Amino acid sequence: MGYSSSPTLILLSLIGMFSLIFGVWMIITPSSVRFHVTEASLMQFNLTSNNTLYFKFRVKISARNPNHNVKIYYRRIRAVAWYKDNDFSGVVLTPFDQGHKNTSFLEPAVFEGHSAMELKPRQLAEYNEETRLGIYHDLAVDLDLRIRAKYGSIKGLRFNPPIIRCRRLRVPLISNDDSTTDFNVTGCQSDYFFDSRGDYEDYFLNHRYW
Repeated sequence: MGYSSSPTLILLSLIGMFSLIFGVWMIITPSSVRFHVTEASLMQFNLTSNNTLYFKFRVKISARNPNHNVKIYYRRIRAVAWYKDNDFSGVVLTPFDQGHKNTSFLEPAVFEGHSAMELKPRQLAEYNEETRLGIYHDLAVDLDLRIRAKYGSIKGLRFNPPIIRCRRLRVPLISNDDSTTDFNVTGCQSDYFFDSRGDYEDYFLNHRYW
């Protein structure tokens, strides 16, 4: 009887061991958080002859945590707005906590003011055409985050995940804050979210907006 039950015990032990390994693997290698620009609007976007851009640009971004066992604490959120590879404004957004299997919305990022911007000849021609049509194609927003994640019951150290890049936003110009306009939800890109980025990507830390 003892000998006949040994293979069963070994099989059950192997199943238990592989289940444990799989469970640990699921905890230490969670799926990336996914970001989308869900709303974007331009109330002002005027580049003058002396290379000064006057702007009011608003975006709303969602963050989807697809993990059952990971809670995320967003401790720093910085957003920088770009147009044709030229950054023109930066804002700091309100930190928040995100639960398991959850979609959260960041505080709307509102970029407003004026900034020096000198476009290359081709970019200036594109800007003039986009102004004529009333829709701008090369707006972008980057997110610089500092987070802390809780994996199951284990809370990790704070770290800076890769920069979140929300590029190629196609945003129509509207005449006032109360107007509404169509905007296609646009996905953002980044490297694996739970990797701490290297110093090569820490240009935000000494950026002129902070």
